[in-house]
Amino acid sequence: MALVHRWTAVTAVLLAFSAACAAQVAPAQAASTKIVPVQTSAAKAVPIKVGIAFDTGGKNDRSFNQAAWEGAQRAAKDFGVKVSLFSPVETAKGVTTRGAEPLAQGGANLVIGVGFANKESIEDTARNHTDTKFAVIDDLPTGDNTVGLRFREQEGSFLVGYIAGKSSSTGRLGFIGGQDVPVIHKFEAGFKAGVKFVCPSCQVFSSYIGTTPAAWNDTATAGKLAASMQKRGADVIFAAAGGSGAGVVAQVNAAQCLKAVALPPGLAFKSDLFAALPKSETYQKRCAGDSRPTFFIGVDSNQNYLGDDDKNPATLNHGLTSMVKRVDNVVYSLIQDVTHQQPWRTGDQSYGLENGGVGYAIDNYNRALISPQLETLLGKVQHLIVYRSIKVPVK
Repeated sequence: MALVHRWTAVTAVLLAFSAACAAQVAPAQAASTKIVPVQTSAAKAVPIKVGIAFDTGGKNDRSFNQAAWEGAQRAAKDFGVKVSLFSPVETAKGVTTRGAEPLAQGGANLVIGVGFANKESIEDTARNHTDTKFAVIDDLPTGDNTVGLRFREQEGSFLVGYIAGKSSSTGRLGFIGGQDVPVIHKFEAGFKAGVKFVCPSCQVFSSYIGTTPAAWNDTATAGKLAASMQKRGADVIFAAAGGSGAGVVAQVNAAQCLKAVALPPGLAFKSDLFAALPKSETYQKRCAGDSRPTFFIGVDSNQNYLGDDDKNPATLNHGLTSMVKRVDNVVYSLIQDVTHQQPWRTGDQSYGLENGGVGYAIDNYNRALISPQLETLLGKVQHLIVYRSIKVPVK
């Protein structure tokens, strides 16, 4: 399956989000990767049925699941496919029903499991429905009619870590993961490496919300962890926590800033990069005196707009950037290939910086936070990652 061509410019424009997403998020003005429409044969598209088996959080989690849903919506519009959805259901005994089997029984020609938690159910169902095609995002299933769609999240996380390290006024930053699992360790490792690359003296605090799938939808715990990190001096927090990330966003927006008088003993502000930016009335009242703004970094989808707490993109935004994982385009491309009867390729398909699978988001919400000089540096760093001069750790 050919999703993208190799990028040819160091800094290029990310594809705009689908029309459904555009109502919530302004199109990105610039970003670190380029995604080029896939080239298909002249074969006529064949309408198919597609089943999307979501992970915990569902289609409106503003993150991973939502990105998959947006890609499917776009494919439905362009290729006339019918899309069925299934969100996991937990019984009173704690048994979770996944969507692969119900969707396959419902006549889906292609079933896409969103998240590693769907791997087992996809494998079991694929053995019972050999004429149906199956995919798992973030894991590698077995079977000739299956494919694994995996991302090099550590690469995009390195870039947002670099941004965080350059932007922090305290030299202390935070990472909050959802469920403590290997795929989220890649986000953490890449973020820490990016911070340390640009700021060796910086300190990164890390916490995980939990060890079960419930960790993806626990905004209260996420908010408490963010508040604790802020008390320790963290002014930028990256959350790779699915729906729980909303708790981090809420805490950052509520705090608005860190005040010098409240910093831990021995810690002082080392910069004031955003002093000249216009601030909201709330910020001006709450953060009078010697203070610095707080930021979150979004994940999977472009979540920059969530930092616009006063609904005015012209004032300082609390969403520094987002580590964009183009699940939407991967889902769209897979559906496109199946509708155009392209040869099925089983096994592992990997998406990173070199083919536009991950990146960072710049739009009208955070444009003032990412200087042209910083963007140029990010382009150079991306070049070094793509050509393996920088080897980004995965754990």
